[in-house]
Amino acid sequence: MTLHKAEKVVIITEKLILKGVCQIIEAYGGTGYTIVAAGGKGSRNVRSTSDRAAVVDDFANVKIEVIVKSKTIAETIMNQVAKKYFENYSGITYVEDVEILRPKKFYND
Repeated sequence: MTLHKAEKVVIITEKLILKGVCQIIEAYGGTGYTIVAAGGKGSRNVRSTSDRAAVVDDFANVKIEVIVKSKTIAETIMNQVAKKYFENYSGITYVEDVEILRPKKFYND
């Protein structure tokens, strides 16, 4: 088994801006992403993952993960999302080094 190095961008933000974040991911080299409900505590207080916590579903938090081939692509996605949304919406983003089995699933070329 041969593993290939890649970068995983993680974005935790409000569901309200999910569509725009996904458009940025695709525009800057992401070939796909995973989205899950997210909860926790941060500077804007506690966000729960339970159905009762968000009166309006769009105010719930989501965690978006995307694997890309280079740190340059990862940083571009992170910077574009932060520049467009994080002034007015809650959100964090970080990058992790990962190793993947099937690189063609994550690369456009």
